[in-house]
Amino acid sequence: MPRFRSLVASVAVVLSAGLVVAVPAAASPAVQYTNSLVSQRADPHVLKHTDGFYYLTATAPEYDRIVLRRAGTLQGLSGAAESVIWRRHISGEMGAHIWAPELHRIDGRWYIYFAAGRTDDIWRIRMYVLENSSANPLTGTWVERGRITTAWDTFSLDASTFVHNGIRYLVWAQQEPGINSNTNVYIARMTNPWTITGAPVRLTVPTLAWETRGFRVNEGPAVIVRNGRVFLTYSASATDANYCIGLLTASASSNLLSASSWTKTQQPVFTSNDATGQYGPGHNSFTVSEDGLSDILVYHDRNYRDINGDPLNDPNRRTRVQKLYWNADGTPNFGIPVADGPTPQRLRLAGSTDRFVRHFSFRARIDANVTTLADSQFRIVSGLSGAGTISLESANFPGYFLRHRNFELWLDRNDGSALFRGDASFLRRAGLTDATGVSFEAATAAGRFIRQSNSLLVVQPVDTAAARADATFQLE
Repeated sequence: MPRFRSLVASVAVVLSAGLVVAVPAAASPAVQYTNSLVSQRADPHVLKHTDGFYYLTATAPEYDRIVLRRAGTLQGLSGAAESVIWRRHISGEMGAHIWAPELHRIDGRWYIYFAAGRTDDIWRIRMYVLENSSANPLTGTWVERGRITTAWDTFSLDASTFVHNGIRYLVWAQQEPGINSNTNVYIARMTNPWTITGAPVRLTVPTLAWETRGFRVNEGPAVIVRNGRVFLTYSASATDANYCIGLLTASASSNLLSASSWTKTQQPVFTSNDATGQYGPGHNSFTVSEDGLSDILVYHDRNYRDINGDPLNDPNRRTRVQKLYWNADGTPNFGIPVADGPTPQRLRLAGSTDRFVRHFSFRARIDANVTTLADSQFRIVSGLSGAGTISLESANFPGYFLRHRNFELWLDRNDGSALFRGDASFLRRAGLTDATGVSFEAATAAGRFIRQSNSLLVVQPVDTAAARADATFQLE
């Protein structure tokens, strides 16, 4: 048996009964983090609370305790002190397989949802709730509110809760009698933080090829509400490199307790990536950036594909974060799990809302509505030629950099030569027409800047107002 789980108008951030909901503008400023965030922590759940702190809880590989850390920034969670706030029972119920804790703030109290087995039957996994009335969840007493009772006394896990249109819901994964699957995803209304009411509604069953590799699994639901829709992510397949994220979508005005309100995306939205060396991304949660303007995807993965033995015995799933982008049609664009190290950014042409630097057939250009997100993501790294320069490395082709050839900009693999290092190095300048933006002057061709000309990127002088505008970008 497996198991791990994994509107657009202002810049406000609201806290809706434990669910942080940001209100992203059409374009949001760049954010940058360094991955991985925390080693050996799977099924991560990050909450940004109104007290200004980020809280992280996750599965420890020993499966014997619930841990919690907090920091004033997302990156700060990496080195924050970690507290053990609860340990498994020595015998009986809640005595084994302590999995996938989530922290929520509901009606002035803290709650942790988690899954656990029994000491005498470690695979008898069920869902449980802890409560703490302290203002700070790292202090006070955690009271066991007991098991969440569902329609069947069967394998169940990955409870999460959210409020929409004034109604609190529970979403979770469970094995339903009579269905040939390990777990499906369900939703129900709640009467209090540990009790559901009414018949559970089955939202998704693993039937597609990418949902049934190794195990027939849909689990780890997480919800984000944006752009008039409710988006529910879930994780699928075995917890090795096959693990991936799927997506369900419902109209924000629909009846969420009707299965017909939800549509399943037929392909996974987030999968392993050989180029960036990231495998088995899944069991995600959502939070927001420090300024509240960007949505942040939190998830775990490994940085190697091959695992000896049961993946559940491999301790090296790590907590990672990266920016979640939004397509022009209001749907989320997860992109790819980016390489370890600094997260990439996008370069939007200043004065536009949707025209980004991207590579297409390795030619650098400016395009609108780039749905292959990683084609338009670049890491701004120390310049290959040093001396205070920077270089722009591709997100989906690590080791490939934007460089000029005959003053045309191309994405090429670093061949290690002095010529390449010079052609791929730039001086970062304040935006030529907007000081809040950036411009890039060629390190080997003073006075020539990266600019667009008829949608192609070139390195040319900027001796007119139009040329300076074409050489100014906003980082996202």
